[in-house]
Amino acid sequence: MATKHEKPHAIFIPYPLQGHLNPSVHLAIKLASQGITITFINTLSVHHQTSRAHPHCGDNYDIFANVRESTGLDIRYATVSDGLPVNFDRSLNHDQFMAALLHVFSAHVEEVVGNTVRSSTNPPVTCLIADTFYVWPSRIAKKFDLLYISYWTEPALVFTLYYHLHLLRINGHFACHDIREDTIDYIPGVKSIEPKDMMSYLQECDTSSVCHQIIFNAFKDVRGADFVLCNTLQELEPDTISAMQSNVPFYAIGPIFPIGFTKSSVATSLWSESDCNHWLNTKPQGSVLYVSFGSYAHLRKKDLVEIANGLSLSNVNFVWVLRPDIVSSDDVDPLPVGYRQEVGDRAMIIPWCCQIAVLAHPAIGGFLTHCGWNSILESIWCRVPLLCFPLLTDQFTNRKLVVDDWTIGINLSNQRSVTRKEVSENINHLMRGKSGGTCRQAIQEVRMTMDNASKPNGSSTRNLNQFLKDIKTRTRG
Repeated sequence: MATKHEKPHAIFIPYPLQGHLNPSVHLAIKLASQGITITFINTLSVHHQTSRAHPHCGDNYDIFANVRESTGLDIRYATVSDGLPVNFDRSLNHDQFMAALLHVFSAHVEEVVGNTVRSSTNPPVTCLIADTFYVWPSRIAKKFDLLYISYWTEPALVFTLYYHLHLLRINGHFACHDIREDTIDYIPGVKSIEPKDMMSYLQECDTSSVCHQIIFNAFKDVRGADFVLCNTLQELEPDTISAMQSNVPFYAIGPIFPIGFTKSSVATSLWSESDCNHWLNTKPQGSVLYVSFGSYAHLRKKDLVEIANGLSLSNVNFVWVLRPDIVSSDDVDPLPVGYRQEVGDRAMIIPWCCQIAVLAHPAIGGFLTHCGWNSILESIWCRVPLLCFPLLTDQFTNRKLVVDDWTIGINLSNQRSVTRKEVSENINHLMRGKSGGTCRQAIQEVRMTMDNASKPNGSSTRNLNQFLKDIKTRTRG
């Protein structure tokens, strides 16, 4: 166990994807503001991509420099190789990237953690905070006599389904020759869930992929965690969280946003951001649909073309974040020929933007989303109802929460593929129809719940304070 110290010092290692990096940076700042020294370790690849997206930063830029200068918080910054060359295309070569994180990255982490532990004496390192999807934290924490804090950046429902994989196997709902398709009603804290609403990796028959190996090993490793922090709210997932707390100290501390919400003092974007404000300012309140499929997931070309044509048919104003690699790094302009001219000033099509700033703009009236967890939390905060088209991993389960449990969104399609007619109709249902009005009313209530949780005596604040108390008790011996 960690030796006696008055002040905890945590090494924090986020998962090297945009959707994990953002809440990790803001949790690091939040913890530092509560008196914890943080040494934040980025991968060289993420650091390099961030530097390119923000040319004023330069390769030697410390992303927390502005925070330290303006607040005096004790946040230190370092980088480590993920085992691949900095310029390697991780999006195009997803399996090789995941394999490096599974098999190679831990050796680099072990070296940098060891060096940090040996060199940091004021105060000495007492904790390791790492993303739950890593397969090595409990082993490395044990080697260097550190407390292991697992950070889960997705909803508690997704965590508990992965945590109880053994029950899904035993009951024939996963990794079996004849997989059952009936309702799953035996997971602690989960009243029921349909197999189609489980994460994509749990719906697949072939469980030998590198991503499956990461999930299996990560959720063996997390059983050795001293604490789990989760970017969710107690009130949104009460039964799931209560059941999980009987297995591991589990703290719902969300939502984790930047201070002030719309503007972060830390450069975290992996792409250059376009400014949408001037264009949005010309549009009526609530008239614009924001469209984004996140930072990493890929759309099939066929679906992208149908969505594009559906947006055109809908006659709705829209901002579409269209990453150059949304279909593939080899297809940098997948839109139909002449599409930009066809939609004209009704649309703003850009490679990337500051999503929270766009969602907070009064012209935005809906969000066509892949159902990434950060996008959902941000949309709730801005009271923007959702049009859901999940693509992979947790997004199918997140969709269930949004559409079925909280009724703050509707489905773009009830199938895995879409037609332009269906896209157009459902856009209009959300933006102008009765179902959109119902979602807007529901999201007001969920936003109030989120707001209350974040207040000084709210559940997330109390949970964070309890975690801080517990960790300080443990680090003082």
